[in-house]
Amino acid sequence: MPPPFLQRSHGLKWGLVARNAASLVDGPRVPHSEIQPFTPEEARSFLEAVKQERLAGLYCVAIAAGLRQGEALGLTWEDIDLEAGTVSVRQALHYARGAFHLVEPKTPRSRRTIALPAVAVAALRRHRARHAEERLAAGSLWENDWGLVFTTTAGRPLQGPAVTRGFQQVLARAGLRRQRFHDLRHACASLLLSEGVHPRVVMETLGHSQIGLTMNTYSHVLPALQREAAERMDRVLSG
Repeated sequence: MPPPFLQRSHGLKWGLVARNAASLVDGPRVPHSEIQPFTPEEARSFLEAVKQERLAGLYCVAIAAGLRQGEALGLTWEDIDLEAGTVSVRQALHYARGAFHLVEPKTPRSRRTIALPAVAVAALRRHRARHAEERLAAGSLWENDWGLVFTTTAGRPLQGPAVTRGFQQVLARAGLRRQRFHDLRHACASLLLSEGVHPRVVMETLGHSQIGLTMNTYSHVLPALQREAAERMDRVLSG
């Protein structure tokens, strides 16, 4: 009998089995849900609504840089250069077995440096000032050993589900439709593509491994881009 760690394809290759029975089985279909991220108007309304929120900087960075929630919660102040206006994704915050961990990003391409728009830099400056006040108020209770950017008022890491609940409460107060926290990442990509940013740049901003993944995920933006391309071609050809 072959060792248990061998895959069926190995057995077929080495003549241990006559055929790969797994190839006869139809895999489960993964349901596809259409992405409906913020429109530009909704994104502006959202950022205006969260200005006075304690985690306004987190929300702003998530939508402006397209970070995954774990990436955003795993940011340290060493990862942010407010003078250069950049944020570097080097790790993600992960909670497992009752403890927080800083882990490697999802893929090699997920390790990236992103240029931030001025609105995100301003939000981070305000957050840094608030963070310093909270540290002073917490005194000896402060526990931010990793130097995380987004923490509780005592400096501890934030729980992802709690952040999502708070985010959805903000949406409800602002009268905006319900979204997942991850939809801020989708909004970032959709807004960039709709503004004519090259898909390759969007791919690198999101940390996707392949440009096909970017274009397939955000295919809902393509009709508008194709119409804009046709109008530009019309201007060229018609003089």
